[in-house]
Amino acid sequence: MASGSADKCPVDHSSFASSSKEQCPVDHSARSSWSSILGRQSQDGHGAAELPDTPAPPANLPLDRETSSIPRVDGGNWVYPSQAQFFAAMARKNHNPEESDMKVVVPIHNAVNERAWQEIMKWEAGQGGDKCGGVKLVSFRGRPNDRTPRAWWYSLLGFSPPFDRHDWVVDRCGNRMRYVIDFYTGHGGGPASRNVSFFLDVRPALDSWEGVRLRTERFWQRWTGRLWGEPAKQANTQSKS
Repeated sequence: MASGSADKCPVDHSSFASSSKEQCPVDHSARSSWSSILGRQSQDGHGAAELPDTPAPPANLPLDRETSSIPRVDGGNWVYPSQAQFFAAMARKNHNPEESDMKVVVPIHNAVNERAWQEIMKWEAGQGGDKCGGVKLVSFRGRPNDRTPRAWWYSLLGFSPPFDRHDWVVDRCGNRMRYVIDFYTGHGGGPASRNVSFFLDVRPALDSWEGVRLRTERFWQRWTGRLWGEPAKQANTQSKS
């Protein structure tokens, strides 16, 4: 089991007691459906919650933690919680977790976070982050009760609202950039399918000129088929004989 400053998970630890060395650099005032999954670790590494009435996770749950592909600003990569830590955190929030569910829930949680980072990297492609070792995740915050304007608009159009929202702050060569992520669920293979799928709506926040620029360029490219500032392609014409 990893330990030290790099032994952290990029999630919102809202309402969880933790020491300053163990907590992620996020706003702990928000509560998130995907977040609040890593409390203060116990001496045996199972991560049992500190309240006396919170049950400890089953002793046979794995303690192994997966290292993400998401780089940290202080070196290394973020580390996801173990199944035991996930169980303990859910138990503390009275979610009545089942031991057998952890082997499914934890990999899904990790995969969704990886997908979110991949979507951010699509926005960051060609923006110069590679000149300083790549873009890195500074922090993120769960804001499930703060619906974005786009989510409100989609709801008015008849779509289901997102089940969660995150704000991720990344560092690109010393410049901080906030991304907004709306998490949606659906069913793959048709309405009757039991296979749950996830859709992530990831975009730069419009609270900076850089965010406005990236959103404007993406809109331009989507509707014109060419990059911002790229000359229009002239259609090849052939003279008729």
